[in-house]
Amino acid sequence: MSVSTLETRLSKVSIGEANTGAQLLAQQPIKLNPARSNVSSSTTTNRSIHGQQTRQNLKIHTSSIRPPSPKRTFNNKASTVSHSTSSIAHKSIIRDSGFSKQINLQDLNSSVSPAPTQVRHFTLNDFEIGRKLGKGKFGKVYCVKDKATGYVCALKVMSKKELIEYKVEKQFRREIEIQSNLRHPNISRLYGHFDDDQNVYLLIEYVAKGELFKVLRKKGTFNDVRASKYIYQMADALQYLHKKHVIHRDIKPENILLGLDGNIKISDFGWSVYAPVSRRTTMCGTLDYLPPEMVEAKEHDYRVDVWSLGILTYEFLVGSPPFEEPGHVATYKRISKVDLKIPTTVSPEAADIIKRFLQHSPEKRFQLDRVGEHPWIIKNRPFWNSVEHLG
Repeated sequence: MSVSTLETRLSKVSIGEANTGAQLLAQQPIKLNPARSNVSSSTTTNRSIHGQQTRQNLKIHTSSIRPPSPKRTFNNKASTVSHSTSSIAHKSIIRDSGFSKQINLQDLNSSVSPAPTQVRHFTLNDFEIGRKLGKGKFGKVYCVKDKATGYVCALKVMSKKELIEYKVEKQFRREIEIQSNLRHPNISRLYGHFDDDQNVYLLIEYVAKGELFKVLRKKGTFNDVRASKYIYQMADALQYLHKKHVIHRDIKPENILLGLDGNIKISDFGWSVYAPVSRRTTMCGTLDYLPPEMVEAKEHDYRVDVWSLGILTYEFLVGSPPFEEPGHVATYKRISKVDLKIPTTVSPEAADIIKRFLQHSPEKRFQLDRVGEHPWIIKNRPFWNSVEHLG
C-alpha cells in the first residue's frame, strides 16, 4: 500500500462538530496493535507511553460481528478542525507544559449544544512545539501552542510508514472517528487531525498531570475519598459512551489522565468499538482486566467496561489487580472462577461495590446509573473537594 493510498483513506475522516454517533464506523478489528505489544493467543509485557511500568497485555481474535457501516460525510482534506465560536468558558494556568502563558480553555460540557462552527485548516507551522510528553511505538506526543490563539494542546505525531507497515489504518481511522465525536467532561477531547507527506498529527486535549497510572504507582494506593471520586467520574463517562453505542474495552489506569483540577479523563480509544449491534466476539484489552466472557471465548457487550471498573476500583484501593498471577493461564483461571480475595484493609462499602461490579454473569453486574446511589459513593462524596481528605 502506498503512502498516497493511506492519505486518501485518512482524508475521508470527518471531524466536524456536526458529526454524530450515527456517523461512526464499526470496522473489522485489525490483528495487530503496534501501540501495545500483543500476540495472538499469548501475552507479553506492555510498556506505557511514558515508559514507567509494564503490564501484561493481550489480544486474541476470534470472529467478529460487523454492524452495517452508516453513511458518512467526507471532507475533501484531512487537515481540518472545527472550533465553536462560543467555546471560551474559563481560564487556567497550564503548568509543566513547556508554556507558561495564561490561556482560555474550551467548555467541554456535553450538555451544551455546540454553536455554529468555523472550519480551520492546520499545518505543523501553525504551532510552537513544546516539550515531549511521551513516546509510543507509533510516534511521539508533544505539548504545542497554537500561534494564532495561544491555545495549548497535545500533538500526537505518527508515521504514515509505520501505520502502513503494521496494517492498522482501519483501527487508527476508527479511533479518530469515535473519539472526535465524544463530548464529556471526563473524556479526553480529540480536537482534530491533519497530515503531511510523512506523518499524521492528532490534536488532543492537554491534561496536565498525565497518566493516573503514574500517580497510583507513586502513592501505592488511593484512599476511599480519592478512589470513590474517580470511580464515580468513570461510571458517568462510561454511561455516556454506552448510550452512544461505544465500548471502550481497555479501561485501566494507563488510559486515564489526571487534570490540574483533580478530575480524570478517559483516553486512548485504540481498542474501542462502535457497536449498535451490541454482541462482540473479539478478545482484546489488558490481561488483568479481561472479563470472564472474554476468557471463556464467549460473546461480550458493553458490560465488559463494567467489569473493568470493578478491577479498577480494586487496583485503586489495593495497588494491584485482583486476579494477578505470574502466568497468564493462572490469571485466566482466577478470572473465570471470579476468585476474588479482598483484603481486610478495604472498607466494607468499597468491598461491596467491587463485588457488585465483578459478577461472572454480565447481566448481574452493577448498573452504572446506580453507582451514585451506592453507600461508598454517598459516604465519601462530601469530601471530594477537600485536599486534606483526598490524601
